[in-house]
Amino acid sequence: MSDLPYIDEHRITIAAPRDVVWTALCRYADASIGLPTGNPLAKLLGAVPASGFAVTESHPRQHLGLGGRHRFSRYLLTFDLTDLRDGGTGVSARSYAEFPGLPGLAYRTLVIGSRGHVLAVRRMLRGIQRQSLSYSSP
Repeated sequence: MSDLPYIDEHRITIAAPRDVVWTALCRYADASIGLPTGNPLAKLLGAVPASGFAVTESHPRQHLGLGGRHRFSRYLLTFDLTDLRDGGTGVSARSYAEFPGLPGLAYRTLVIGSRGHVLAVRRMLRGIQRQSLSYSSP
């Protein structure tokens, strides 16, 4: 569990075995989560790490934690994988964050209040699903 306040949870079912989904999750996290190197937004926000996210915890085939911080927030995004009876894999994405002070409150309103965060996490889960299914297709 995180020492940060809980924000939300999103789930997806992927019709692929856990090993395949874990590989897709790790590749997706490496390539698609966070900001590209040299992105001016990272500098503006003062993101640490510069990409915005780093692996904070990894239990292969089970749990991946990605965290970071910047001027307006400290945050953690976790992914947990579970086996399903039909041979597929359940993936849950939980978000935790704190937004200190008035600037943090404004940032929270911009990111969480606008539903931008919800859309971003759902897009991540669909991306992981697409990669998983492309690996498990004959």
